[in-house]
Amino acid sequence: MWQGTVVLRPGRLIYAGRLGVAHSHRHAAVQLVLATTEPVRLRDESGAECQGHAAVIPSGAVHEMAGGCAGLIAWIDADGLLGQALTRRVRCTGLPLDSVIAWAAAAQPLLDDDIRAAALAGGTPSTVIDQVLGTLADASPLAEKPLHPALQRAVALLPTLLDDSVHLGQLAGAAGISASRLGHLFSDELGLPFRAHVRWARLQRAIDHARRGVTLTEAAHAAGFADSAHLTRVCHEMFGLPPSLLARAVDWH
Repeated sequence: MWQGTVVLRPGRLIYAGRLGVAHSHRHAAVQLVLATTEPVRLRDESGAECQGHAAVIPSGAVHEMAGGCAGLIAWIDADGLLGQALTRRVRCTGLPLDSVIAWAAAAQPLLDDDIRAAALAGGTPSTVIDQVLGTLADASPLAEKPLHPALQRAVALLPTLLDDSVHLGQLAGAAGISASRLGHLFSDELGLPFRAHVRWARLQRAIDHARRGVTLTEAAHAAGFADSAHLTRVCHEMFGLPPSLLARAVDWH
């Protein structure tokens, strides 16, 4: 069972506690998994499995997780520099981005006992995640590649449009680029199609409202979902978990 604490920070969502089962899903964030006791078991879309203490899962990669151990998970915006750097670590393995073996290899520096012990000696989940991300960044000195300027404008504008339906053409016009070109940029540079990125942005807003104690229906409407059932379906797709479980078993900060 999932039981723990979630901290919502700009550009990332951090969970600390018991890692339970998450059925097959994909999300718009880059996911960092760190098991602090027993190893966690991950499976990719092909059915290949890997068991270990750390993994970096790129955005859009279909995966399942079987926990039963204590650990931390960070969901990091794929469009930020940190998200791009973590995705690049997976690419540098030379394996397909959707391979569970690549995810484990990308987090290899965290498997060193001394590094893991130093990282876990931190304090709050946010502090520990910052230390872990710093370890990965130090091990990956590649230059950051900025997003296309029009994509940067589109990503910045998106949160202001979530009260209504968001159309690619509308966002492209505001960003000063054609709809077809912007659609390709979302897929090529963020690793997810435009609609998936919109769902992630809505889910982030719904989570932000849910942590304030409102009902799931109120959180769904505040984020532009049709109703709580719509929010539940998207939450299953993005996290492999229902929002009711997240609201019941997780303390939000």
